[in-house]
Amino acid sequence: MNKTEIFKRLYNDYSKKFLNKIFLSAFFSILVAASTSAIAWLLDPAIKKLFIEKDQTLIFFIPMLIIIAFATKGLSLYLAKATMISVGEEIKKILQFDMVKSLIKTDTQVIDKKHSGKFISNLTYDVNHITHLLSNAILTLFKDSLTLIGLLTVMFVQNWKLSIISIIMIPLAAFFSKKLGKRVGKVVTEAQEKSGYLTTYLVELFKNHKLIKVFQKENYEQLRADNYLSQLKEKNKKIQTVYVRMSPIMETLTGIMIAILIFYSAKLIVKEELDINNFFSFLAAMMLAYQPVRALSTLTMNLNQGLSAASRILPIIDQENKITDNNDSKPIKIADSEINFKDVKFSYDADEKITLKSISLNFKGGKMTSLVGHSGSGKSTILNLIPRFYNVQSGDITIDNQSIYKTSLSSLRAEISMVSQETTLFDDTIKNNIKYAKENATDEEVYEVAKLSFCEEFILNLPNKFETLIGENGVRLSGGEKQRISIARAMLKKSSIILLDEATSSLDSETEKKIQEALKILTKNKTTIVIAHRLSTILNSNNIYVIDNGKVVENGKHQELIKKSILYKSFYEKQIQK
Repeated sequence: MNKTEIFKRLYNDYSKKFLNKIFLSAFFSILVAASTSAIAWLLDPAIKKLFIEKDQTLIFFIPMLIIIAFATKGLSLYLAKATMISVGEEIKKILQFDMVKSLIKTDTQVIDKKHSGKFISNLTYDVNHITHLLSNAILTLFKDSLTLIGLLTVMFVQNWKLSIISIIMIPLAAFFSKKLGKRVGKVVTEAQEKSGYLTTYLVELFKNHKLIKVFQKENYEQLRADNYLSQLKEKNKKIQTVYVRMSPIMETLTGIMIAILIFYSAKLIVKEELDINNFFSFLAAMMLAYQPVRALSTLTMNLNQGLSAASRILPIIDQENKITDNNDSKPIKIADSEINFKDVKFSYDADEKITLKSISLNFKGGKMTSLVGHSGSGKSTILNLIPRFYNVQSGDITIDNQSIYKTSLSSLRAEISMVSQETTLFDDTIKNNIKYAKENATDEEVYEVAKLSFCEEFILNLPNKFETLIGENGVRLSGGEKQRISIARAMLKKSSIILLDEATSSLDSETEKKIQEALKILTKNKTTIVIAHRLSTILNSNNIYVIDNGKVVENGKHQELIKKSILYKSFYEKQIQK
């Protein structure tokens, strides 16, 4: 999108919703402009009547008018800014919500390609710049443009010759502002990139703090942190330096203008073409015009800053998902929940190697099927294709002879539960983590699945029982406890298809026994697909697929595979030796 398109988009989608408040701020801006102009104009009668003509009848009236003008300016300025602050925060919230909503709904593949820290930087750093553009920049445009017009009017009333000379400063300021504005846009993009790197680093730092301690990398990480912070500091310094470059330019231009005006005014006064009171009123107006001219001169830089940020945010908001419902999608109808892969070919990226090579699989309804194979053979990919985290390149996947690509995503995923080795929990209570599968579940339902999943035995020993906060990703719980909560959550959903991704790996034998018992309850009469690393899981399977390099090399029951599959026999013997 070019700058004009970005402007239109920001106006139509965000600013337009708050036109009533923006117009209210514009009204207060008119009062600011009028009162500022009045201050400059009042110097004319004040000097003429009180000092030159020594008229005592206006000695209270004119000072009172000056007080009213200043008070009106101050109050109107406050109300204009407060109104636009409100607008800015509303727009900020909508922008952030639109971005979060897009990220929540976006395809898994999009999330996988970019570190979460960079998305967080977009959500904070970039959104702040856009908010500044849509609130502060709009206020500056209204307030300072109107104020400048009002003061120029006063200046022309006092002396049109002097006014023409002073107006020269405006295009000069605009010229330098445009030059610096281009520089700001470039530096802001660089700063956002450094902000993204820093946020990414911080996310990794918090996630791996135990690893840092055990490998004694505190000093190393301090150096890395210093490097990231220094890079961001340098970019932010550049941004601020570019902004303050306007100060010497404006000061110099103002000094030149005042010097020229004093020189020319002196000649006009000698020729009696200008009165002293007109000169001071004109000079006051010109000095007051310095602030709006300066503010308007930096407006281009603010615009470039905001537009640069918007060019990064809007593509995220506009992200079009590839995994969506078709126009003719219908709710899936589950009878036996039998799953079939028919010549499925899949790769994560077009330029990457093929992960699944025309693979065909059959998962019997109500039965347990295991997937066995080396790491990277394609087992997890098979599981991820069933709830349509990814779409296949060719072939089809059906459930009860219904293509998952012709059924609605919501109805498909409503029938699927997943329990994996990397248990995902929220920094919330145990109860809320279990209820995540079914928000309207009663406490009795939660207690029941907690009992069936053997969670109850450790939950009741906790100080706050089910209301215990478990920390980020369940950091206050053991691996087995987290696993049992995830099983309880899956139980609560009562789905017809269960996907188990190494759900019992890396656990001690006692914990594994409890989890195996919980899994028996969870998977009873359910279509269950297991990525198996444990011997106990394999032996209970109705069918076992041996996957190697994206292909099915063998399938059958345990005893059959021991006899006919060298790869499976090797896998089995390694399990026995453990």
